[in-house]
Amino acid sequence: MSDISCGVDFGTSNSTIAFYRGNSLTLVPVEKHHTTIPSAIFFERISNTPYYGREAVDLFLDREKGRFMRSLKRVLGTSVMKQGTLVNGAPMNFNKIIGQFIKHLKNKAEAFAEQEIENVIMGRPVHFIDNDPIGNKNAQEELRTIAQHVGFKNIDFQFEPIAAAFAHEVHVTGEKLALVVDIGGGTSDFTVIRLAQKYLNKSDRSGDILANTGVRIGGNDFDKDLSLNAFMPELGYRSTYGDKNLPVPLKFYYDLSEWSKINSLYTPKNLMLLRQYLGQSHDKTRFSRLVTVLNQESGHILLGVVEDTKIALTSNDAYDAPIDFIEAGFAVETTKEVFEAAIDQEITTIALAAHQCVKDAGVTPQDIDLIILTGGSTEIPAVQLKFRELFPNAVVSEENKLDSVGVGLAYDSKRKFLGSITSIH
Repeated sequence: MSDISCGVDFGTSNSTIAFYRGNSLTLVPVEKHHTTIPSAIFFERISNTPYYGREAVDLFLDREKGRFMRSLKRVLGTSVMKQGTLVNGAPMNFNKIIGQFIKHLKNKAEAFAEQEIENVIMGRPVHFIDNDPIGNKNAQEELRTIAQHVGFKNIDFQFEPIAAAFAHEVHVTGEKLALVVDIGGGTSDFTVIRLAQKYLNKSDRSGDILANTGVRIGGNDFDKDLSLNAFMPELGYRSTYGDKNLPVPLKFYYDLSEWSKINSLYTPKNLMLLRQYLGQSHDKTRFSRLVTVLNQESGHILLGVVEDTKIALTSNDAYDAPIDFIEAGFAVETTKEVFEAAIDQEITTIALAAHQCVKDAGVTPQDIDLIILTGGSTEIPAVQLKFRELFPNAVVSEENKLDSVGVGLAYDSKRKFLGSITSIH
């Protein structure tokens, strides 16, 4: 019988892998000393060699020739999964693309453990896709098939917010009624769960899990909102053209603000259309910047600047975002107030989903003892404020925001494949 099992958190923005062996848990350094890796892949143009994570991002930002992709998790369960995409001019299936990334994680863990790993708990959102049971089922089965193809033999799944709860449970004193708030890159997920160290070795935790909800809104949507409100107007968003003062097509701007759609813009047809609009534009200075971005194929660089701005505005009241790769000396100045106004509706929707989770659990907001915040977007002050207001009696835990899901999945893999947890490290 194998003495090792692992948990894989394949995230929209970042991924982790952790394994449990003997009586200890190890969070694997997957990229140099980092235990998280951006969920990004870059195929070098000549050889189609794949590069991963920060290395993939750096190659792309250095304008190396090739195909860059991120937010791959969002295609699971959708029609795009079957369609595949072009990688350096040749068709490639998304099963293969995602599989190469997950195989990379598995290889890193096995090299660190110095043994093969066959047992895995794969993390999954409560809903891959909102209001689409068939799409959700397909997404999990696609992920299962990928896990099998990369060499895992025993595969199970766990909701990501439940995994985050398990990661925190080892440190809980007494018994707590907890609400997990997991805001990832692509989804926000919630779980109401009873936590206590005395429950660590229960093989069946279904009685402790009172409710799960989720919504397909995450940090990538915050990027999109900030892009459309603060950046795209400087590229001619909502400007007009022609004798009839028609609005320029909005689709270019929406696709340019969404990680998973940027590559679809880089076609000769789109560039030809944009140049035609530019000739009739009433705001040629700004609209020409959009033409430049598509001509340079620098949409991912632009959205990366938007993401950097989002992060900067979590701790600063204002930020000047340099975009001199479009135009010398060009920068976009924005403020925390503008950012928070842009994402206000998204935060409200997330809060409503969390409130529904508490309602589904048959408890009140006042009953919640502990709020577990996980995922990078829970760093945003407006998000934290909203949850402190909704759950005034709860203590807020913010430990291991980026690692907790992977850690919790490894704890769960220990329980399911190897037996009880006898010691915590």
